Amino acid sequence: MGSEHAGPDLARAALLLARDMMCIVPGEHVLVTADTETEARAVDAVVNAAHSLGARVASMTLAPPLPFQGGLANPYMPDPVVAAANHCDAWIDLCMPYIAGAAVYDEAMKNGRTRYFLAADIGAGGMIRIFGKADLNQVFAVSDRFNELLADAAGTRCRFTTPLGTDVRFTLAAPEGLEIKRATKPGGYFVPGTVMVIPELETVQGTVICESTFHEYYTTLEEPYRFEVDGTIQSVTGGGTELKAIDRSLKRAGNGSYGNIVHFTCGYHPAARFTGTSFIEDQRVIGCNAVGLGLPQWVEGGGENHPDCVMREQSFWIGDQQIIDHGKIVATPELAEAADVLQPVYG
Repeated sequence: MGSEHAGPDLARAALLLARDMMCIVPGEHVLVTADTETEARAVDAVVNAAHSLGARVASMTLAPPLPFQGGLANPYMPDPVVAAANHCDAWIDLCMPYIAGAAVYDEAMKNGRTRYFLAADIGAGGMIRIFGKADLNQVFAVSDRFNELLADAAGTRCRFTTPLGTDVRFTLAAPEGLEIKRATKPGGYFVPGTVMVIPELETVQGTVICESTFHEYYTTLEEPYRFEVDGTIQSVTGGGTELKAIDRSLKRAGNGSYGNIVHFTCGYHPAARFTGTSFIEDQRVIGCNAVGLGLPQWVEGGGENHPDCVMREQSFWIGDQQIIDHGKIVATPELAEAADVLQPVYG
């Protein structure tokens, strides 16, 4: 996104995030967390948008960025952030690694007040594309129909494949995790444009091959990772110089072992781009899938430094019905119709 367009486009996108996603209204108290790696103009845009809606806004910058996500970040969390997070109505988190999963997040989710938004490494360009270049009503219509399908299909055998060789099967569990909808009530929320697919952990079997990864940082891979899974992750190979980083991260996340496949996702945002620089945006590109690794937050001892890998051009089956064909949503008729409506918004 060129600088000559970023000003008005970014201001509009940040306003849509604050008003239409986070539902900020006059008089609310808003916290924006960032770190020294966060794009400054993205932070400024969100702060200005919340202020323009009549909110009382404070931004806090972590220096340096957290070394880990989740519970492992607890020793590194500044006390002022802990205090602020428990006394706000809306909390927009632009930190990467993000704060979700840490003790401060867990406490904020119990206060009956705070709406948390995991924006992580989305920068100015990603914010413009995700919020300013698509009709949010249409984006949410797809996730609503997709989540209804997943809820109805719980207990069904499913399959993901990709052209690079992913071929993995599992039994679908009931939906879990952060909500992907407008933040109208207290709780945790995720950036729209993807749907989370939760497997029954011990049923996952097959091969997963990924082209980029978020372990201790987000990076593309010169050589893909190859995960062999039989209930738990049996082995990981490939990755070149990034192999040691994923080995460390998996063992942290799995309490000394490699753990499980925690989740899959289905990206479908019509304007998202795979840049290799934003984990949040890349996983929302049509056909992309962020595969969560380790132990989930809802399992005892889980959620600490939960690494993810991104695979591309996925196909997806629920039972014998193909839902996604190389990134394109082809079924059910209602879901495919909602996805076909999605187009980038220009101007």
